[in-house]
Amino acid sequence: MIAHDSKAALDLLMRFLAVEGITGQEKAIGEDVARALVEVGVPADAIALDDANTRIPVPTETGNLIVKLPGRGALSNGQPILFMTHLDTVPLCAGAKPRIVGEKIVSGGDTALGGDNRTGCAVLVRMAAELARQNLDHPPLVLVFCVREESGLWGARHINLDMVGPVTMGFNFDGSKPSDVVTGAVGGDAWTVEIKGRASHAGVAPERGISASMIAAMALADVQAGGWFGKVVKGDKTGTSNVGTIAGRDGRGAGDATNVVTDYCFVEGESRSHDMAFVDAINDAYEAALTKAAKTLVSSEGKTGTVTFTRFRKYHSFALDRGSEVVKRGLAAVEAIGLPPNAKLASGGLDANWLSLHGIPTATFGGGQNEPHTVDEWVDIPAFQNACRLAIALATAR
Repeated sequence: MIAHDSKAALDLLMRFLAVEGITGQEKAIGEDVARALVEVGVPADAIALDDANTRIPVPTETGNLIVKLPGRGALSNGQPILFMTHLDTVPLCAGAKPRIVGEKIVSGGDTALGGDNRTGCAVLVRMAAELARQNLDHPPLVLVFCVREESGLWGARHINLDMVGPVTMGFNFDGSKPSDVVTGAVGGDAWTVEIKGRASHAGVAPERGISASMIAAMALADVQAGGWFGKVVKGDKTGTSNVGTIAGRDGRGAGDATNVVTDYCFVEGESRSHDMAFVDAINDAYEAALTKAAKTLVSSEGKTGTVTFTRFRKYHSFALDRGSEVVKRGLAAVEAIGLPPNAKLASGGLDANWLSLHGIPTATFGGGQNEPHTVDEWVDIPAFQNACRLAIALATAR
């Protein structure tokens, strides 16, 4: 039976949940995680920040927190293993007031809770604490607390691999059930389109105008009719797509007044699939529909609008071999804490997507979070405690 101090683990989670740290603003929670690590015996000089924030193209307060734990005992010369999680929460978690109700932690206000992913932070810190407190044998470990996961997996994408050093495999804590061994996840693209039309007086000469918002509407209706919106199934290929923003310049609404034909519209969305070629196909469908709509809507003077469609790869899909060492170790560790392991694929992007692309095969486990990104978010305390035990099992497996 793998034992741990469950009260200390719950106290630490409550402490982390009370620290605000929305995506891009992780300095305070990063500092508190570092303090907590020192409190449980990790030397301060084993804790460092990388320079990922200097390469992330959106404002980011701090880099990824990287911690090196030397091996101990009979496993001290083993191959180094990486453990990871992310520091940030979604903006909806700002101002969260965590409270315990029975075997749940809930938010006391009109905010999300931040269990995604303060559960992971607490799991890794308590793992370090228990390895030291119980004097457990383990190989060299690298703990990574990433920034800006919620806004695009930026920290994992730009992690300083030289600081991480050589590791054979990774274990990521980010999800609900510790018994779930996530062996792969979808890849995803973000896309944007700028639609330029022609302004005209909507009451005097609407026929001379080219409505950018109408081009968007026609195109999106075409996309939906063709089965390319929402859940997308084409033969044996599956994926999803969504339209997230329809706006004008500088974040304003599209158009300036009801009596002026809209001359500019900005649309952004995303496409996902386990097959990156199918992600491209979904994007192609949107671009084709937008181009067709722009050519179809013609002014009385024979003019048409223009579209500029831009794609950006947010993260690549990955799928670990079920017979690989990282998966076998993950399944065995779940069994070791008395749970039935469940290997599965994820429909959302994870930091593990980028770690796997960096050459570090990484499996993901849940830490007890439920209904993340909503005001109904809650943490399953027994699941969180099992995740703490699971991390110890993963670190000490022979």
